[in-house]
Amino acid sequence: MSTIRIHTTQNVTLEYEIASVGDRILAAFLDYLLYGVWALLWAVLAAQLNFNPGPIGIFLLVLPTLVYFPACEVFFNGQSLGKKARHIRVVRLDGTPAGLGDYLLRWLLRPIEILAFSGALAVLTILINGRGQRLGDLAAGTTVVSLRPRAQHATPAAYLPDANYQVVFPQAAQLSDHDVALIRRLLQQGMQRSNYLLLHEVANKVKALTTIRTDLPDETFLQTILRDHTHLVSAGG
Repeated sequence: MSTIRIHTTQNVTLEYEIASVGDRILAAFLDYLLYGVWALLWAVLAAQLNFNPGPIGIFLLVLPTLVYFPACEVFFNGQSLGKKARHIRVVRLDGTPAGLGDYLLRWLLRPIEILAFSGALAVLTILINGRGQRLGDLAAGTTVVSLRPRAQHATPAAYLPDANYQVVFPQAAQLSDHDVALIRRLLQQGMQRSNYLLLHEVANKVKALTTIRTDLPDETFLQTILRDHTHLVSAGG
């Protein structure tokens, strides 16, 4: 599977697996299936109440489907419900958090790429681009990555920085070997289960222990702490 490297504003390099076209198609299918469920429920309710929807009713029926993608991606950190099911997420290529404007750009081009061309234009763009980007991603500076843990995450070697590595958080030296082992284990558990609450709790504990203040996402912060600690210990010993 192809990977992509993203350099954050805090001089941290992240390597992600690009979400496969298959995963993105399945995620979109699940999302559009929810549209069908919503329409079915609406039709059943209208039949039970002997209700003639009219223009206003049709507008209320269509409205949730219009705002579904940007609303989900804003509130679920770059994921629709379909993306959650397939463990993929929208991220910015410059390492900064994706915002409402990015999600709206992706959403505005969706009718042209996916509805008008039955998804063929989006798939073709993704395959040609090489960075997992459809036209909406190109406009927004985003891509879609896989959140499934890579095989290398199972070993401490995954957190070994290269010779030119620059420490981001020197406070990582304050952590004991026991702390680091616990962080590594909980990080792996959180990633494997997509348990963002666990990752958030672990990140907050580490910040409390080290008095670090950062806007990095929890998973990125914890991985950086592990790399920093490994580098500091190796340099000191």
